[in-house]
Amino acid sequence: MSKNSMLSARSIALEVSSKRMTAKQALQAGQTAIDAAESRLRVFSHLPKKLTAGKGPLSGVAVGIKDVFDTYDMPTGYGSKIYPLHKPVSDAALVSMLRRAGATIAGKTVTTEFAWFTPGATRNPHNPAFTPGGSSSGSAAGVAAGFFPAAIGTQTGGSIIRPAAFCGVSGYKPSFRLFPTVGLKHFSWSLDTIGFFAASAADIAYVAQACSGRDLAINESSRKAPNIGIYRSSIDDLISPDMEAALKSVAKLARSAGANVSTIRGPKAIEAARGAHAPIQGYEAPLSLGDEYARNPQKLSKKLRDYLKDCQSITPDDYDNARRTANRARKACHGLFDKCDVLLLPSAPGTAPRTLKSTGNSIFNQLWTLMGLPCVNICVGRDENNLPIGLQVIAPFGKDKQALQAAHWLEMMLANAES
Repeated sequence: MSKNSMLSARSIALEVSSKRMTAKQALQAGQTAIDAAESRLRVFSHLPKKLTAGKGPLSGVAVGIKDVFDTYDMPTGYGSKIYPLHKPVSDAALVSMLRRAGATIAGKTVTTEFAWFTPGATRNPHNPAFTPGGSSSGSAAGVAAGFFPAAIGTQTGGSIIRPAAFCGVSGYKPSFRLFPTVGLKHFSWSLDTIGFFAASAADIAYVAQACSGRDLAINESSRKAPNIGIYRSSIDDLISPDMEAALKSVAKLARSAGANVSTIRGPKAIEAARGAHAPIQGYEAPLSLGDEYARNPQKLSKKLRDYLKDCQSITPDDYDNARRTANRARKACHGLFDKCDVLLLPSAPGTAPRTLKSTGNSIFNQLWTLMGLPCVNICVGRDENNLPIGLQVIAPFGKDKQALQAAHWLEMMLANAES
C-alpha cells in the first residue's frame, strides 16, 4: 500500500461541500477498494449492503467504526463469541456525533476480543503475513487500504497509536475524556480512550473538529517550527535499529528545518508509573467483564479467561496505590514541557512483527495512555520489508491542537525532504 492509496477525509469533504463531487461519488471510491481487497484483508466484522450519505461538514466521508462501539443499525459483537447477534437499540455517543456531522458509517471494523489481546482476522495491508496491530486493527488497516478515509478506535494500552504505526496511517489518541465513551464496551474505564484514524494529521483534525465542534483544525498557513523534545527513557534498549535510526534522522531533519530539538530524560516519578498501568487495568477488567466471565466463561478465549482469573488477586489496596503512583506522575508531566512544545518518541519498539497471533508490544504507549496525554502517530519511513515506521508526537494534557499541529508540521517537513 502506498500513501496515494489512502483517501483524504478533508479533501473529500471540501470537494463535496463545493459541489465538485457528489457524496455518492465520494463513497464509491472506498467501495471500489473494498470490493478489490476485503476478502484478503478482512477489515470488517459487519459491512452494510448500502451506504447513505448524510448532510453536514462530513458529507461524503465514510467512517469505519471499531466494533466495540454500539450502533443501532448494525450488529455490535465486541470481538467476542458471546455477542454474535447483538444489536443495540442506540448509537454510542461518538457514533451519533459523527452521523450528526454528516458522516456515513462505512461498517463495523474488526477488533481484538473486547479490545484486549486475542487478535481478530484483519491483515496488514502492506503485507498480510504481518500483524496490523491492535486492538483497533480493522480501523487502521481500513484507512491504510483506502476502504474509508477515517475511522474511530479506542486505546487502553496502545490500541490506536500502535496499529496506526504498523499500518502507516495517522492515529490520534486525544486527551483522556475529551471525547465521550458513552456506548463503548469498556475494558478499563480509567484507561479507555476514544480516538481517530485518517491519512494525515490534517485529516484527523478535520474529522475530530467537525464531529465535536472543538477547535482542533490544523493552521495550514503556519510555518512555525515546534520545539521538540526527544524523550529518552528506561525502556530505550527495546528500540529496534530501524526505529532508532528513524528517530535520529527525523530529529536531524527537524533541526535543519528550523525546529529547536533537545533531549528530555524521563524523571523518576514518571518512569515509576510504568508499573502502575498493569494493576489499574488488571483490577478494572474483571469488573468490566464480570458478567461475561461469570455466565459465559467458555465463550471467552483461554488467554482472556486466564487473565481475568489471575487479575482477581489484585486487591483494592494494590489498585489504589497504583492510582496514587499514576497521579504523582501526571503532576510530574507538567515539567516535561518546560523546554519543549511536544515530545517525540517511538510509537512501538519497531515495525509490525511477522505474526498473526499477536498484535505487537504496547510498552511505548501504556505510560502515555495512563498519563492521559494527547498522542499522534506519524509515518516517518519504511524498513527493509517496506513496513511503515511510526513515531508519536505527545503534547501536554488538553493541548490536543498543539499535538496535531506539530504532527502536521513534521509530516510536511518529511514530505518536503522526500521531494
